[in-house]
Amino acid sequence: MKPADTAWKVLPHDPIEKLAENVWRVEGALPQLSMRRVMTVARMADGRLVIHSAIALDEASMRAIEAWGTPGFLLIPHSRHRMDAPRFKARYPDIRVLATRGVMDKARDVVRVDGTYEDFPGDDTVRLEMLRGVKDAEGAMIVRSADGVTVVLNEVVFDLRPRRDLLSRVMMRLLRLGPGPRVTPVVKIELVRGPRELRADLERLAATPGLQRLIVSHEKLSTGPAAAAALRKAASCLDDR
Repeated sequence: MKPADTAWKVLPHDPIEKLAENVWRVEGALPQLSMRRVMTVARMADGRLVIHSAIALDEASMRAIEAWGTPGFLLIPHSRHRMDAPRFKARYPDIRVLATRGVMDKARDVVRVDGTYEDFPGDDTVRLEMLRGVKDAEGAMIVRSADGVTVVLNEVVFDLRPRRDLLSRVMMRLLRLGPGPRVTPVVKIELVRGPRELRADLERLAATPGLQRLIVSHEKLSTGPAAAAALRKAASCLDDR
């Protein structure tokens, strides 16, 4: 493992969104990119917190998270979502770091990893499952709340907002990154080896009874019927592979 930067470095971020009694979301900046990233925190029935795609927040926000529950699990869902993992491990030495099998080597470059998604002791509130057709490199976090179910994905579905400046709009169109929910060409090249299996999984998630939210790590939050619609729209992108 390479020496990791564990100094607590906070980039600009929005306030915590308390979406349900056991689901919080934070959107923040990425270095030198207009694209934004998302951290999701889910609270298990025993009070332990599951942190998906960690973002170092300002101290007041971190204290609010710590008052809400005990940071128990840190999920590294992709090699591009490991930047703040060493910082969280340094702050919470007892936290268990889990990564998908497909990104294990990259995750171990920056932090000690305790296991895979399959090692997560899910309960009736929070569970993890792997997606098919993506080289064991992407999973989903499923959270059951009083108002319904939240599906949390990472790189496999982007939902970028429209850009205001002309250059960003042109680049987004050329790279087919958005706007709107989709499986991007980059992800298709990098991860997708079984498009039919992945499409079936996205459509299955869209049909989840009580689906209330879709959270993706870049950028938009979809709620209500829009959550299922976003998953179906992303699944349709796999037709043109």
